[in-house]
Amino acid sequence: MKQPLILFLCFCAFSFAEAQGKYFTRTGHISFYSKTPLEDIQANNRQVASVIDFSTGEMVFSVLMKSFEFPKALMQEHFNENYIESDKYPKSTFKGKILNIQTVDVQKNGSYPVEVEGELTIHGVTKPVKSNGTLEVKENKIYGKSQFTVAVADYNIQIPKLVRDNIAKNIDIQVDMVYEPFKQ
Repeated sequence: MKQPLILFLCFCAFSFAEAQGKYFTRTGHISFYSKTPLEDIQANNRQVASVIDFSTGEMVFSVLMKSFEFPKALMQEHFNENYIESDKYPKSTFKGKILNIQTVDVQKNGSYPVEVEGELTIHGVTKPVKSNGTLEVKENKIYGKSQFTVAVADYNIQIPKLVRDNIAKNIDIQVDMVYEPFKQ
């Protein structure tokens, strides 16, 4: 299966001189939502790999596009074959940094607002993104949440005229992660 390889590559994005301060997940959840007068579309992916290095603020995400699940099989087929072209662009990635990492105390339970910026790659196109989110420290786990919007056109995703009114021009993305300490 490709997931262990992607997780390994995700970890390789960091230089692991020491494991202290690093948290990871390979079962993160990312969903997206498209709302139009004709149709609402929602998809979920619960196989997202991600790592946060709390000593530097660096973070990375790797998302297998074929792991998005839709309520209708035909939607999933169109998403993978016609729009995202998952065979050609099998994953989406984010590489960035938590700008205010010094405000997060992983040793103290609490909720911490964070600012994240980096580069998001979808459909072979990389764009800078910036978003706010929340990291909640609770019982030696980190719960990360964020919401942001991406414009379909920014990532060269072509929507056929026939269904153009069924898919929103801007897609809402929701990120919901549960990180655990990385142990070598």
